[in-house]
Amino acid sequence: MTTLATDATQPRKAILYRMVMPGHICPYGLKARWLLRHKGYEVEDHWLTSREETDAFKAAHDVRTTPQIFIDGRRVGGHDDLRRHFGLKVADPKATSYTPVLAVFTVGALLAIAFTAMQAMPLVSLMTVERFIAITMMLLAMLKLQDVERFATMFLNYDLLARRYVPYGKLYPFLELGAGMLMLTGWLNWLSIPVALFIGSIGAVSVFKAVYIEKRELKCACVGGSSNVPLGFVSLTENVMMVAMALWMLAGIH
Repeated sequence: MTTLATDATQPRKAILYRMVMPGHICPYGLKARWLLRHKGYEVEDHWLTSREETDAFKAAHDVRTTPQIFIDGRRVGGHDDLRRHFGLKVADPKATSYTPVLAVFTVGALLAIAFTAMQAMPLVSLMTVERFIAITMMLLAMLKLQDVERFATMFLNYDLLARRYVPYGKLYPFLELGAGMLMLTGWLNWLSIPVALFIGSIGAVSVFKAVYIEKRELKCACVGGSSNVPLGFVSLTENVMMVAMALWMLAGIH
């Protein structure tokens, strides 16, 4: 006797329309296909292989973007809509986030530990902390140097010296990078210590004034000019670390 399959045993089906052209394969289409398959759907994958075909599809379904996903005959929408359909989080590009800073601090800590381990020194030591601060300074400077103009523009929102001397905003990443490198190597302490004290002190005062006295809500330029990191504790920590490192070196305690 033949047993009919129940609905529970039938694979769920979804229809996906995505751009697949010689010069472009839509990454969100690939992500949508993977997500559907991961959720147990059998995907009917339709390729839009030309700009004309894509435009005609958009006009026919009155949509502005691709990919587009259909489940049970109903249009769910694009990739973000599909994530919402499954109850998954969708990132807000305008939302503030500390992720960039956490990534920098984590990589800085791992590099400091790696350098210390290579020299067969105790991993938990003042030397590791010094290296962490110096490396973090260099990593933060690297992010600022990706787009110096945008960083300098955002920096003008709160830095007291940059407001008085605008070119300082473009100089700051180079000063931070140079001071970090010299502190890491132990070279030219007579130069690195004053530079770190100077930029760190001005930065700390500027952030404290803008955030804790004037109560302004600003984006932090600490990880570059395109970040959504809120100005406040993180930027203040960056500057305090520089000042603390400089004072430590100035005192000659190693």
